[in-house]
Amino acid sequence: MNIRQAEPQDAGAIAAIWNREISNGVSTFNSVEKSDAEIASMIAERGAAVRVAEDEGQLIGFATYGPFRGGIGYAQSMEHTIYLDPAARGHGAGRALMRAIEKVARANGVHVLVAGIGGENAAGIAFHSALGFEEVGRMPEVGRKFGRWMDLVLMQKIL
Repeated sequence: MNIRQAEPQDAGAIAAIWNREISNGVSTFNSVEKSDAEIASMIAERGAAVRVAEDEGQLIGFATYGPFRGGIGYAQSMEHTIYLDPAARGHGAGRALMRAIEKVARANGVHVLVAGIGGENAAGIAFHSALGFEEVGRMPEVGRKFGRWMDLVLMQKIL
């Protein structure tokens, strides 16, 4: 497995992984799929803050971070996103991506990484907990997807 900085030609593969979760999963409350152009723009804008995992030349996951909230007071707090191809889960790619993104974040002066996780995503909560994230809040019924209200779990890790 190889972890590297994302390149513009990765946009389609990243969009495919992300859109699978948007369409079918409870990790995000977003229901609007990402276009290849949106992902390419994100890669160009965030640079080193977008990492991908490859296995035998196949992109199997990605992680990135961006602003947690607007305003100068939050400049060192970032919210991250991580998604893997379902077949890649449980083989270390997620941990490797998080180590890589945390390293980039520290180098860029980030103090806190925040994870916003759908309350029904028990695996995502367990994954983040195992990586040292702590649950700092639970917001009941703030998201809506698949015709039902969903909770948002906020977790954070001080770098």
